Amino acid sequence: MVPLLLVLLLALILFGAGFALKALWWIAVIVLVVWLVGFIARPKSGSARWYRW
Repeated sequence: MVPLLLVLLLALILFGAGFALKALWWIAVIVLVVWLVGFIARPKSGSARWYRW
């Protein structure tokens, strides 16, 4: 009985980790797209940047 519960617990933990990692990948893709749009659509003058790098 205990090994079965441990396997089920491990499956739940791995499922939760997989969902969290997938969500983090989507967040990373969204941040990358926003950064690229800001980089491409920035003003030509160097003083009016919306970020400081």
